[in-house]
Amino acid sequence: MDDAFRFIRACRREPVDRVPVWLMRQAGRYLPEYRELRKEHSIIEICHSPELAARVTLQPLERFDLDAAILFADILLPLEGFGIDFEFASGEGPVIANPIRSPEDIDALQGFDPERKLGYVGDAVREIREALAGRVPLIGFAAAPFTLASYMVEGGSSRRYLYVKSLMYTHPQAWERLMRVVREVTRDYLAAQIEAGAQAVQLFDSWAGCLSPVDYRDFVLPHSSWVLEGLNAYGVPRIHFGTDTATLLGAMKEAGGEVIGVDWRIPIDQARRVIGPDFAVQGNLDPAALFAPKPALAARVNEILSAADAMRGFIFNLGHGVWPETPPDAVQTVVETVHAFQTPSDRRAGA
Repeated sequence: MDDAFRFIRACRREPVDRVPVWLMRQAGRYLPEYRELRKEHSIIEICHSPELAARVTLQPLERFDLDAAILFADILLPLEGFGIDFEFASGEGPVIANPIRSPEDIDALQGFDPERKLGYVGDAVREIREALAGRVPLIGFAAAPFTLASYMVEGGSSRRYLYVKSLMYTHPQAWERLMRVVREVTRDYLAAQIEAGAQAVQLFDSWAGCLSPVDYRDFVLPHSSWVLEGLNAYGVPRIHFGTDTATLLGAMKEAGGEVIGVDWRIPIDQARRVIGPDFAVQGNLDPAALFAPKPALAARVNEILSAADAMRGFIFNLGHGVWPETPPDAVQTVVETVHAFQTPSDRRAGA
């Protein structure tokens, strides 16, 4: 049945009847029904409850004709298995109580079995798959090793990346040890999601854009490649996405996978030329464009589709996640515009 999903077919660069679309953070903060749920439950409580995580995952599919569901979870959940305490501070994002700052901290870090310690995620995957009943495929995900390690070191969000870069430059051997522990957990975590029923996975390298191409190749590329290669035997599409990575796309494709995700900071046709014909491409509307008037938003979507050679190995998405203030009607406009897209040859043929 998976082969019938246009999202899966596009990931494999196979012919599709229309361009598939899903949106990062399509489940959650901008939906009134999610906000109602959050009045009673914290983010972590929702993540820990397979029933609630499944409910939130399915909420956008009840509103919009999306071509894939993405598991509702948080990229920091693996920190629980490492024994690293964190919370979501109001207006500040995640705050980590005991960040890793020294080689000694890294030496004390122990890996773990995600299927055992994060078993509620697999339970949510199984519950979502049952509820979807073959309607659309389910995407699992994890933070890439660099992004997860950066949170562990910085202690939360960062603008200067002082602690993580200092650790990389000053203690490269300790950094290597940290990345080896994190990458193994990341691979096993994604594998557990696939075994539970995820039909594609996305590796989020949200912090990779802070690096120069040289540093990315030296400190990150081998570890992301190790994770993606370790999932190859499962045969599901693997999406590799990073934020602010226009200068890193050539290196990111070397890490492997089937799909490269692109943010809005590079024109999609230019990104496709850099990535080349052997990969599908996903992206790349600026999330802020969803605040434009409907005609302007539809025009932006069509510009990307026209430039992207969209009927050939392309998945429409945002260049990052949906903002909490986004009007749901704007998401509807995006989905309708993508599905109505026709190539010039289609229009001439009266398709």
